[in-house]
Amino acid sequence: MTTTRTEAPPAKDPADPAPAPRGSRGRGRLVPYWLLLPGILWLIVFFALPLVYQASTSVQTGSLEEGFKVTWHFATYWDALTDYWPQFLRSVLYAGAATVLCLLLGYPLAYLIAFRAGRWRNLILVLVIAPFFTSFLIRTLAWKTILADGGPVVGALNSLHVLDVTSWLGATDGDRVLATPLAVICGLTYNFLPFMILPLYTSLERIDGRLHEAAGDLYAKPSTTFRKVTFPLSMPGVVSGTLLTFIPAAGDYVNADLLGSTDTRMVGNVIQTQFLRILDYPTAAALSFILMAAILLMVTFYIRKSGTEDLV
Repeated sequence: MTTTRTEAPPAKDPADPAPAPRGSRGRGRLVPYWLLLPGILWLIVFFALPLVYQASTSVQTGSLEEGFKVTWHFATYWDALTDYWPQFLRSVLYAGAATVLCLLLGYPLAYLIAFRAGRWRNLILVLVIAPFFTSFLIRTLAWKTILADGGPVVGALNSLHVLDVTSWLGATDGDRVLATPLAVICGLTYNFLPFMILPLYTSLERIDGRLHEAAGDLYAKPSTTFRKVTFPLSMPGVVSGTLLTFIPAAGDYVNADLLGSTDTRMVGNVIQTQFLRILDYPTAAALSFILMAAILLMVTFYIRKSGTEDLV
């Protein structure tokens, strides 16, 4: 006669946590989405809905007195592009020139802050962001005084015959700097320079200093070290800085309005005039969408060609 013996289950440790109910597990999975909900609602209300409204406005016809109606008049886009293509081209050229100048001025300063500033690093960073504590409009108006015809800056440029070269290039008009392309580009460069310096500094600061020591141990010259080590590793900062500078500069209208003339109007000035003065809302909305599409295409092409994995 045989008997079967069953083992008793192991005693449960009172310190072990009790399994969570199925309902609480489901609620736990939803927590990240609940945290994202305020940001999603903000984007929907203040970005997506205005974008849809502007898209519908761009295909409307009518007048302010009679009212505007959606008639799917896509010819507004072609008319806006053919009428204002010089302003589009001028915006790209001015923004591109300001971006290049910001990179040439900002990279050495960011390099200095990251590797050579020492105990002065925080002070220099404060000085970089200090202009943000002043109104954008006031900073731009200050350049009217700096570039005044009888000011010391114009006098120094005249004595050095710099204005002769810029006048030959079409950037200035004789001995005058204000109301010229050079004045607009200078204003754009000054106002958006911090947007270039800060990403560059962040990218350069992440570079391990031992890489420079290793390059020196391999008898690399400082120029070779910069070309082979420092600059390639700082490319994410270069790409971020150029995007943060070019995109707002291309749509800017304050600098062209205050420092330029009718011959230096950018597409932002045209959009402002169409919205606030002429009250041609379909044309203004079409110009806005054309500018946005052009910037998206250029930015996408630039990011793809730059080869930075952080942004692609």
